[in-house]
Parts: sequence; C-alpha cells; structure tokens
Amino acid sequence: MTVVLGLLTLTATRAADLSGQWRGEIATPMGLLKCVYTFQADGDKLTGKVSSDFGDQKRENELREGRIDGDMLTFVEMFKMQDNEIRIESKGRLAGDEIKFTRKVGDFATEEFVAKRTPAATATASADKSNAPIATVAAASEKTNAAAPAQQRRGPGGFGGPVVLGPDDKPAFDDPPAGFKDRREGIAHGKLEMIEYDSKTVGATRKMRVYTPPGYSSDRKYPVLYLLHGIGGDETEWQRFATPDVMMDNLLADKKAVPMIVVMPNGRAQKNDRAEGNIFAAAPAFAAFEQDLLQDVIPAIESRYSARADREHRALAGLSMGGGQALNFGLGHLETFAWVGGFSSAPNTKSPQALVPDPEAAIKQLKLLWLGCGNKDGLISISQGLHAYLRQKNVPHIWHVDSNAHDPTEWANNLYLFSQRIFQ
Repeated sequence: MTVVLGLLTLTATRAADLSGQWRGEIATPMGLLKCVYTFQADGDKLTGKVSSDFGDQKRENELREGRIDGDMLTFVEMFKMQDNEIRIESKGRLAGDEIKFTRKVGDFATEEFVAKRTPAATATASADKSNAPIATVAAASEKTNAAAPAQQRRGPGGFGGPVVLGPDDKPAFDDPPAGFKDRREGIAHGKLEMIEYDSKTVGATRKMRVYTPPGYSSDRKYPVLYLLHGIGGDETEWQRFATPDVMMDNLLADKKAVPMIVVMPNGRAQKNDRAEGNIFAAAPAFAAFEQDLLQDVIPAIESRYSARADREHRALAGLSMGGGQALNFGLGHLETFAWVGGFSSAPNTKSPQALVPDPEAAIKQLKLLWLGCGNKDGLISISQGLHAYLRQKNVPHIWHVDSNAHDPTEWANNLYLFSQRIFQ
C-alpha cells in the first residue's frame, strides 16, 4: 500500500519523468562501476537503495536525505572502509528521457553523467514482476551516448566533467614509437627490486619498488625520479601500466636519457596501504604521504643507494591521484625537487594559486614543470586551469595534450617523454 501511495503522489508531480528504467555504466580510472538506484517517493521525500557492481565487488546501500523538488532529485550515499566513511552527494535534473546527474565523491571528485531511459519493452522484460520498484535508475556514462558531440562527452577514462578543448590543448611532442616499452634483447638491462623501509610517519614497515640502471655502481652518484601511482594502485601500479624498467633500459640503450634511479613508493600513507574496499576513503592517506615522502622515503633511498642528494637531481611525477600529489608536493617543496610532472592530475590537485603562490620563485627554481593530459579525459579541466595560470604568470612549463583518455597509454607515453627531459 505504501508503494502504491508513493506512486500516486509521484504521479501528481513528475511521474512521467521517473517512470521506467534508466540504465548504463560509469567508467572510472579503476574500471567500470555499475550502479542501480531503486527509488520510492512519498510526497517530496525520496527513499530507496543503491546496488553497485565494481568488478567482482558487489554492494547494496540505503539512500539517505532523499528529496524531490520539482524536476530535481537529491540524495546521499555513505561508503565505509574500516573506520572511515565517505559521503557521496548526488543531484539529478529530470528532462524528458534524460536525468542529468552531478555526483560529488567526498572532497575528492565531482562526476557528471547522464542516465538514459530504456525502451518500455526492455524495461518491462527486465523488471521484477513480484515487486516492481517505482523507478530504477542506473548511472549512465555519457560515453555511451554516441550521438553527443565529442567535446561534450566524457572520455573512455570517465571520471569528471565534459571535455571542452581550447586552442592550446594540443600535443607538444609526437607519440612514442611502437615498442618503446617492450623488452629488447641485445641491450644492457637494469635491476628492479622490491625493498622495505621503516616509515616513522605511518608507524609501519612499508614497501617500494626501485629500478637501478644498467652498470649501476656505488662509484658514481645517480639522480632519482620518484614516481607516484593513482588512487586504485600501489607500489606495483607503474610496473603494471608502463614497465618503467624496460622503458628506461630502452631509452638508455638509445642514449635518450640520463642513467637514473627510479623509485615507485606506495602513496597511501596508512598502515593498511592496500588498494581495497572503498578506495576513495583513503584520500586523506594520499595527502599524508607528503611527510612520508620527505621524511622517510627520500632518506631511505639516499642512505641505501648511490643517489645525488640535492634538489637539482630529484624529480617527482605521478599519474592521476599521484599526479596531484606530485604537483602538490613538488611545487610545495622547490627546495627538494627541481623537476615536477603531473600526468592526468586528479581533483586532489591544489588550486593554481596555492600551487604557485610565488611565480618568480618557481621561475628561478624549476628546471622543468610538465603537465600532460589526454583530450578525452574528463579531468582535463584541472590541468587546463593550472596551464592557464602558469601562462598568465609567465612560468615556463610544458603543456602536452594528446589523444588519449584517463588510461595507462596516457601515463606510459608521458613517462617516456618526461624521462628524456629530466636531469639534462
């Protein structure tokens, strides 16, 4: 009876807009997120549940604080990982056969997507006849809307708002050659190892991967590149996405790079630093990594390896969440790093004014500032904003926009181009 009354109430307002099913997927940097919302209306109150499917992880959660106001829907979801909760706020506007949503994931990300109405016959065939909901909405990525203009769709990397390109948003360099990260026989190979270090910041023993170049010797000192991973990764992610050891071996064999040590730490500075459960809840641990990097990681590397221990021989770069970290920590510590690169930098990136409060100091101290992003990446506005600010303040930097999305191809390509231009 409650469901029937809810349906009658909704019919008096926006029943035509909410009826039926709305299906799709959200493409995130970590994979496809499939969400199905089941709504029930009682006047202006909205209740229901969300069922999500992310790889082999399935979850069901009750919606909170739901409201209907004319053609607007608002509700909240709470995700929990261990003792941490993250709040996700969703707002949708109904318009014909579309629901245009904005979804705010804590303080980390804002996603925009469109839910599309499915044909009535399809919806009826897939509905549960014994307990049909008033309305079922599946979050639909604009990627599935092939009729939308290219610059109005989020790229295959999903995650973020519409892509709007400007005249500066173009490649600074050609794409890498075929096979640039394939292992080659007949050349010298470096060493890749997993090491442990004691982190006073976290209060735990942590791991990081370290590459040393061919012919590594304690008789000479080497510059160091610190590479940071994304929100869904760990100290193994760069190796899975780009095989930096193989890439560096090839570059060194072709005399296109300086022999360097490459360090791939875990940028999630908490005792359980695995990428599991609700990975967004670990966002504070990515911010805390600043102290782990400065106080624990760098000292561990410089005490264990034959590393040059000065700012002009340290580089910091990262992908997605790690790109934001690299910009935040690198530009925030110009006394430590002279070479900084952000690849597809995520919403954890500070504002341009906070990143570069003193443009003159940045001009004097930076050897290279690299900003790279794909033109199909819904997060491109973050890098675009920093590029525009740097250009206005006459801070030299490389702005490289290629044809990729928020994906491993983008990150491998940027690493290939960036690593050739550091320590030169």
